[in-house]
Amino acid sequence: MRKFLSAIALVLFYVSLGVAQTSITPQQVLARVLQQTPAQAAWFAPVFLAQIQPAQVDAIVKQYTGTLGAFQRADATSDGFTLVMEKGTAPAKIHLDAEGRIDGLWFGAPSPSKPVSLEDAMKEISTLPGKSAALVLEEGKPLVSLHPEDALAVGSAFKLAILAAAQQQTAAGKLRLDQTFALKKEWKSLPSGVLQGWPDGTPLTLATLENEMISISDNTGADAMLSIVGRDQAEKLALRNKPFLSTREAFVLKAKSNSALLERYRKADESERRALLAEVDMQPLPETSQFSDAPTATDIEWFFTPEELCSLAAKAADATAFQINPGLANRAQWRQVAFKGGSEGGVLNMTTALMGKNGKHYCVAVTWNNDAALEQAKFFGIYGSILNTLAKSSSQ
Repeated sequence: MRKFLSAIALVLFYVSLGVAQTSITPQQVLARVLQQTPAQAAWFAPVFLAQIQPAQVDAIVKQYTGTLGAFQRADATSDGFTLVMEKGTAPAKIHLDAEGRIDGLWFGAPSPSKPVSLEDAMKEISTLPGKSAALVLEEGKPLVSLHPEDALAVGSAFKLAILAAAQQQTAAGKLRLDQTFALKKEWKSLPSGVLQGWPDGTPLTLATLENEMISISDNTGADAMLSIVGRDQAEKLALRNKPFLSTREAFVLKAKSNSALLERYRKADESERRALLAEVDMQPLPETSQFSDAPTATDIEWFFTPEELCSLAAKAADATAFQINPGLANRAQWRQVAFKGGSEGGVLNMTTALMGKNGKHYCVAVTWNNDAALEQAKFFGIYGSILNTLAKSSSQ
């Protein structure tokens, strides 16, 4: 849900700042970051250190080496580098200033090279601290699972319910993908996304809103879609999430400045909560400075079981919005990919509905909740290994 937590990659800080002029190569700097700890402040430009501290870089590197083993080399690609490590690979981007200091750095999702059985993947998930739930389906039947009926917080994966409701209304002729809506001020939320920065009144098609909501998890797009399809219609697909919160409402309730309002909401029953939303909607949108990466009021969330997420993904799988961002799946290995993930402090989910080369339908839904920071690289490594295993079996 938040800008500072990515659903499919670990983003440290990356911006394009022009062509660097320095004698040290990006490959050499990547090797230093991944092999020499602790990271030194002198390695980084001030613009980087204003966002990320060396200790945070060390923590990310520890996750990657813990998942993929020792760093071996960095191979150049068309848009960055592939980190070749002892047990797999990961994409990376780096930018250096004129003095050879890092002013942009990005590490993508790890891909373990060794095939992992689905059973072993479930065992790995079961060792994650906190609570976890997972389900892998083939033609609607479980191949493996771990607490598949447990409803955990899933972050922005809740947007699958909104998309599924929109798909139903489009099929019924109540909505059209080319239908235009004027962007309203009350729809604007905090990032992730870009629509919050667009002018009020900007005409947006339903297709644009769906694309933004799914491909970059645009929160403003999601709140617009929720308003368009109706909260009551989303709730029909998410029975335990009543009232079904917009992202703006969730941010307001989680904000440090609204702690008294949060406590009133927590103590209220469903009807009282619905009444309180009018007061929530009157509050100003909080500043991003009120939030951190630490788990914050994770009871103010959206709760789904892996079974429910796979059902929603199947309902919405034909949406064109899924053609933009495949998540961790290699689209070339599948006939169809429908991905949505979600994350915030202490919450991580990935859900992918797929059609294999063999024509069979699959779904992989994994959720992890904890009251401490999550090792995202480890989670992505496990999830990616499940997809790779299924891709190999479905190609036969």
